[in-house]
Amino acid sequence: MNGMFQNGVYDLISQSGPVAKFVLLVLVSASVFSWALIFSKLRLLKKASWENTEFLNLFWNSRSMDEVLAKSERFERSPVARMFKNGARELKKVHEIPAADPALGVENVGRALSRAANSEVADLERNVSWLATTASATPFIGLFGTVWGIMNSFQSIGASGAANLAIVAPGISEALITTAMGIGAAVPAVIAYNHIVVKIRRISIDMDCFSQDFLNIIQRRLPSQAGKAGN
Repeated sequence: MNGMFQNGVYDLISQSGPVAKFVLLVLVSASVFSWALIFSKLRLLKKASWENTEFLNLFWNSRSMDEVLAKSERFERSPVARMFKNGARELKKVHEIPAADPALGVENVGRALSRAANSEVADLERNVSWLATTASATPFIGLFGTVWGIMNSFQSIGASGAANLAIVAPGISEALITTAMGIGAAVPAVIAYNHIVVKIRRISIDMDCFSQDFLNIIQRRLPSQAGKAGN
């Protein structure tokens, strides 16, 4: 028994059966992919939040819409900036229509902003559902390994007619390590999922607030086709 555990987890894995090894491979793969997704999403969301703040400072302190549009190109990761560019392009189309109805122009710009916002949120949420899937599925995959290990222990007892530690230890070790791996994969995934969803919701709120402010500005200025962004 001491020989089996002297090298720790490596020995437990190497001495596990093929089913337990397959379960561990699935769990490890899910965990690695989840961690890669977590780091990439957190980096993306941090960049998006920072650029949103910088763009909004630019927007409210600029003198004209054209100035904001020209400088918005540097905010490549800002969902608000990309949404603004869609709205500004639609606004220019409205300006090109002779005697355009101001109410219709505001409505068109509002649809363009809404469509852009939905697209940005969908982009931010891409693959995030994998974390929820990992958090909910990996404990049950680990539980399957647990049940399989216990079944092996009972089979060993039945085959040998004895119930000593040397007989049941291999099956119990399979059960414990698959359980631990399932929990180890699920806990970071569920924590990260909740954290990322909150960050995406905050960015979505920023976009919604900007959309309302932008439409208010257009509604005040569209009849005169003025170009200022901030006041």
